Amino acid sequence: MEIKKIEIDKKQFLNLLLLADEQEDMIDRYLDHGDMFALYHGDLKSVCVVTCEPNGICELKNIATYRQYQHQGYGKYLVNHISGYYKGKYQVMFVGTGESPVTISFYKACGFIQSHRVKNFFTDNYDHPIFECGVQLVDMIYLKKEL
Repeated sequence: MEIKKIEIDKKQFLNLLLLADEQEDMIDRYLDHGDMFALYHGDLKSVCVVTCEPNGICELKNIATYRQYQHQGYGKYLVNHISGYYKGKYQVMFVGTGESPVTISFYKACGFIQSHRVKNFFTDNYDHPIFECGVQLVDMIYLKKEL
């Protein structure tokens, strides 16, 4: 497997990023100032975007794997890579997600623990209802990982 840091033309990965964050203007809020990584194993499998925040914090804003490659370890491999990449530069990595057991269990398997919640994040910030596993997302659930 090969992971490349993407420095230019990040929008070429928009279709993949939209799998994890389905509103383009929300992606635009972090894409230009975030670090993007792409995982290749033959062809492109996954991408992620991490932003550098104040006070020793970085935040995983988006991680997406093409549907046909999900549940094969690519996402976890990418999370482990970026955790190592930011270790020593930041103390904590946060990730925000909807209240979906599938997604939360993925992050817990990657070493994250539940931190806090932002009430009504999805209903206040998206122009349409967001559903995951048949459930409407309302609050943003934040998880954190010590680096």
